Amino acid sequence: MENNQTKAANDNRRKGLKRNEPLKTAGQKKALPPASAIKTTFAPRPKRESRKTPVKIIPLGGLNEIGKNMTVIECCNDIFIIDCGLAFPDTEMPGVDIVIPDFTYIERNRDKVRGVVLTHGHEDHIGGLAYLLKKVNVPVYGTKLTLGLVDGKLKEHGLSGKVKLIVTAPRKTVKMGCMAVEFIKVNHSIPDAVGMAIHTPAGVIVHTGDFKVDYSPINGGIIDLTRFGELGSKGVLALMADSTNAERPGYTQSERKVGESFEKLFTKAEGKRIIIATFSSNIHRIQQIVDCAERYGRKVAVFGRSMINVITTAIELGYLRVPKGIIIDIDMMNRYDSSQIVLITTGSQGEPMSALTRMAMNDHKKVNITPMDFIIISATPIPGNEKFVTKVVNELMKSGASVVYEAMYEVHVSGHACQEELKLIQALTKPKFFIPVHGEYKHLKKHAELALELGMPKENIIIGEIGNVIETDGNKMSIVSQVPAGRVLVDGLGVGDVGSIVLRDRKHLAQDGLIIVVVGIDKATNSIVSGPDIISRGFVYVRESEELIDSAKAVMEHTLDSCSIQDFREWNSIKTRMRDALSDYIYEKTKRSPMILPIIMEV
Repeated sequence: MENNQTKAANDNRRKGLKRNEPLKTAGQKKALPPASAIKTTFAPRPKRESRKTPVKIIPLGGLNEIGKNMTVIECCNDIFIIDCGLAFPDTEMPGVDIVIPDFTYIERNRDKVRGVVLTHGHEDHIGGLAYLLKKVNVPVYGTKLTLGLVDGKLKEHGLSGKVKLIVTAPRKTVKMGCMAVEFIKVNHSIPDAVGMAIHTPAGVIVHTGDFKVDYSPINGGIIDLTRFGELGSKGVLALMADSTNAERPGYTQSERKVGESFEKLFTKAEGKRIIIATFSSNIHRIQQIVDCAERYGRKVAVFGRSMINVITTAIELGYLRVPKGIIIDIDMMNRYDSSQIVLITTGSQGEPMSALTRMAMNDHKKVNITPMDFIIISATPIPGNEKFVTKVVNELMKSGASVVYEAMYEVHVSGHACQEELKLIQALTKPKFFIPVHGEYKHLKKHAELALELGMPKENIIIGEIGNVIETDGNKMSIVSQVPAGRVLVDGLGVGDVGSIVLRDRKHLAQDGLIIVVVGIDKATNSIVSGPDIISRGFVYVRESEELIDSAKAVMEHTLDSCSIQDFREWNSIKTRMRDALSDYIYEKTKRSPMILPIIMEV
């Protein structure tokens, strides 16, 4: 019996009975507890993430570069495009006028495209639009000034009246298939700039456009920080933000700072003609120049085609307030004393054909620079343009003019947000994912680091490249594939017909020049009847290098004499031998490698 009780006690302990409960022997029946005392527990199930309809973000320009901003947003069978800008050629693109994005992906999916939405009217955001609309004619949505500038470009391309331009405004929303685009007021160096909240099935994507936070703008009101905050409180899936000034600490100064500098400089320039070079699209800057001219009793003349076009559009649409009689025609300048004139001109970047550059080189029909000129360059050189600007400044000073540029006075402020403003937008929107846009890689990288400082997980930051397909379902975001993307070069009326081979030949010609070898051959007798004659362009001046040219002719004669009858039947073979022989000789004598072009004429 004792052994049975001990065994029962051990069994009860294993079953979880407490010591003070009566022991149940092996022969006793187990009493069932009341139903109310029974607690049912279940193992926790893993939380299932709710997948939503995926959305694709496809940048076709504006990443790892300055300019040609263009982004495609795609969901289901709907596509819309944010901006379509251009970039200006660098020194590696001789003869090229502008650079635009590759539209291949858009052309392949033309039936899905619902429209183009524009953030503002700068060239790097609207400059490529006319080329796109020639291929895919879709509605274009933007603010009044932006579409006014677009219409001017469409007229130049013969598209005026053929494209549907739909004016919208901040806090307005347009439908894009299964998506909707809400416009949000931002500050920039041009009026009517907007950011966007893109409402998609996967969540809200905020695109800032080009922006800064200016609490005392010239006109148009301050950036709508309230709306960014409202979106953040409801939940923002992803933020795409301007990275241009991500390397600059602090805040971007207000445009009014430039106005204060103009006041001081107008006083300093008393008795002299004032010439101010700035970006043609900087209407706020032009407004302040006009205001100063009115206060100091000066008339304003405008130079440069793009400057005239923008000012005309801005006045017509009410974005530029100009008192009657302030702006005069260029041809009327001679009726006024030089101390009564302010010239507003293009050329702040030292562009070779701009009005200011032609003035500096004494090549302008209407304006000659004299010591009685006071010149203000109200812009910062774009990276790569520093040498051009310096050259123009030097030439202006050689003519005796006084020249003021950014390093001397605060005659320019940026239109892009610095670090503290970028942090502010991050803090207001509280995005789950972050994609830095609009800048070179160093700008995108620095912007990503700012997001990390604010607590954004590293895996939620994507530094993309043009052509990347960035997909999100509301839970995850990643680069899933690649689409055709790159640059298309525009040279005159030719779009895309200048490729890498043509550029290579142009650079070769620019660096080493050209030698043409002309030979006349009688095909009937396979004999040389004229030549070889040698023509040099950009290599050596023939009259000063007669000995070298004569020796080169001798080399060609020897090469032709050594050709067989079979070679004379295959002229390509003769050309190759002529090119190789002359190239070796020229390099041996000069250590240069000009382009050699053999020409065989049948006589």
